[in-house]
Amino acid sequence: MNAPVKAATRVSALDFRDAGEVRRIEGFVAEHGGSLFHRPAWLRAVEAGTGQRAAGLVAERMGTVTGWLPLTEVRSALFGKALVSSGFGVAGGILACGDDAARGLAEGAQGHALRGGFSGVELRGGPVPAGWDSWSDKHCGFERMLAADDEAELLAIPRKARAEVRKGLGFGHCVTVGRGPSDLAAHYACYSASVRNLGTPVFPKRLFAAMLEAIPESSDILTVWAGETPLASVLSFYHADAVLPFWGGGVFEARAARANEVMYYELMLHARRQGMQRFDFGRSKTGSGPYSFKKNWGFDPQPLTYAAWTAPGAPARNIDPTDASYSRKIELWKKLPLPLANTLGPWIARGLA
Repeated sequence: MNAPVKAATRVSALDFRDAGEVRRIEGFVAEHGGSLFHRPAWLRAVEAGTGQRAAGLVAERMGTVTGWLPLTEVRSALFGKALVSSGFGVAGGILACGDDAARGLAEGAQGHALRGGFSGVELRGGPVPAGWDSWSDKHCGFERMLAADDEAELLAIPRKARAEVRKGLGFGHCVTVGRGPSDLAAHYACYSASVRNLGTPVFPKRLFAAMLEAIPESSDILTVWAGETPLASVLSFYHADAVLPFWGGGVFEARAARANEVMYYELMLHARRQGMQRFDFGRSKTGSGPYSFKKNWGFDPQPLTYAAWTAPGAPARNIDPTDASYSRKIELWKKLPLPLANTLGPWIARGLA
């Protein structure tokens, strides 16, 4: 008697115009523990906010979804063309039920890159396909459980950092949480100043607006104020019992006012009241200032494994801000007037997905 023939894995592109198919992938992501950056809603917000096209590959066997690879088709005059999984995210690599699906998605991504003239494919997390380059020494993630109450949350912060939080609380800053136009304006004022001071082009304001619109049930902006002046602000997401403070920053005056310290502490309290159990402090470049800041808050760094495949004959994409080739440009950017930086920055940053 002949053995039954194993059904083949089929890989196809997701049609984002088909609401039913999009819901099916959203369900797969939720059921299989995918990240926020795996969600089609994330890809669509990136597209709406930056113009970088949302794409994605679906693996199926006998009509059942067995894998998903979210993709952003990055096109930049400065940084070239690449497929990124997932654009502007810190995770979002291959999500698959088995080796066949994972292999099919990797091969599908390579084919998509070659047909579209992309220089390669970048995977942020997930299984590393055979023959792809990978590394675990450039970024670390930071996460811990939230405490049971407000005082326990404060005591969970190491002594030196806790003292800074107490100083900040002593200023009596006003703290607001919302999703309206005034919240978005305050956030952009703080965030754009912060990244300019770091020498980094700011993302388009419409990216943040698109995120709030695309993920309305699990996003908000928390802002720390001195009177009517926003000092520090963070746009956060809520996913799988975790809060993700994703885009945050403060103006120059925030440092003396300890506004950033207050911002993160108040977000911890707010997140617990929303039913969250974990604080996901996101990723930072290994050895960077933000890396040290998060360690000082009691978070243990966990190396993140990323992978990439470069098309034959194509140059590898380099958007690493710590690369020596960028050092002079970063120093020059820090000196730009903020209005000029906010005009030029979005056009550059849309290619840094």
